Amino acid sequence: MTTPTARRPLAAPAVWPVPISEAARLAGVSARMVRHYESLGLLQGVARTESGYRQYTEADVHTLHFIRRARDLGFSIEEITALLALWQDRSRSSAQVKRIAQTHIAQLTDRIAAMQAMQRTLQTLVGCCHGDDRPDCPILDDLAGGGLSALGSVPQL
Repeated sequence: MTTPTARRPLAAPAVWPVPISEAARLAGVSARMVRHYESLGLLQGVARTESGYRQYTEADVHTLHFIRRARDLGFSIEEITALLALWQDRSRSSAQVKRIAQTHIAQLTDRIAAMQAMQRTLQTLVGCCHGDDRPDCPILDDLAGGGLSALGSVPQL
């Protein structure tokens, strides 16, 4: 069984370095994202031809894989920056990496709980809505009551 983010390994080129389109293809990201990651400093020291075209090494593509996988797991750019630095630092302690992952798990847990609360609220509102030709709608009433009108800034209609 594969997940939506699972990707089949792509055949490596016969010759390195490769242009941005090939590096992007190999890493499973778009060329636009490769340029974005480079602009953020996640991918450093990319060589260029005399005419200015980027040339990516096997190590660059491996780094792009790392970034893509970290993004697939929901890590922020700041977290990925820290993880990349640790990955490249062979004298690191795994405790540092574990702390980042544990913090990320806690953030995911909080976001999941918030989304589940939203889901429960919407399910309740949908259950209260008749969904017929009448204009009365508890969903819209709740949205209007929870907005600026509930604060007294906007008159109730």
